[in-house]
Amino acid sequence: MTTQEFIDIMNTGDVIEGGSPVHAKMHELSQEAIRITMQINNAYHTHDELIALMSELTGTRVHESLGLFPPFYTDCGKNTVIGKRVFINAGCKFQDQGGITIGDDVLIGHNCVIATLNHLTDPDRRAGMIPAPVKIGNKVWIGANVTILQGVTIGDGAIIAAGAVVNRDIPPMTIVGGIPARPIKSI
Repeated sequence: MTTQEFIDIMNTGDVIEGGSPVHAKMHELSQEAIRITMQINNAYHTHDELIALMSELTGTRVHESLGLFPPFYTDCGKNTVIGKRVFINAGCKFQDQGGITIGDDVLIGHNCVIATLNHLTDPDRRAGMIPAPVKIGNKVWIGANVTILQGVTIGDGAIIAAGAVVNRDIPPMTIVGGIPARPIKSI
């Protein structure tokens, strides 16, 4: 299975059964991601070196305007799309098998978690996973220690307050906070 075939399957949202060929490809890509993130996280790199490593990690050329403060973690990398002038602060963890799209001019605070998989509730099939993409619009500010769960879309210009858990779509130009995240006010 090619990486593109894997991404195409993950983007359908169909259940991925544990032990399946798709699951095996997921494991293969995670090993590559571990290798690359270990390089990112365990030595100093110039800006150009970080851009090259992030491009290798995602499988696409990352724009040179990306700002990244390691450490950075992902268990796939190949289903992440990063826009222009994005800043990712230290300690972020992206579980991107289900797809993560980050728009332009996005700020992502320390220790943010973006999760795109959920396991099945049936204990006999618990290893099965359901992928769903996370989409972050343009000019979004995500505070420190935010968790964004699978299938969430965050509208342009929104602000996610530090520590929030985002489990539903956020309208554009809205400030949200709390667990679960709820609207605080409009911008």
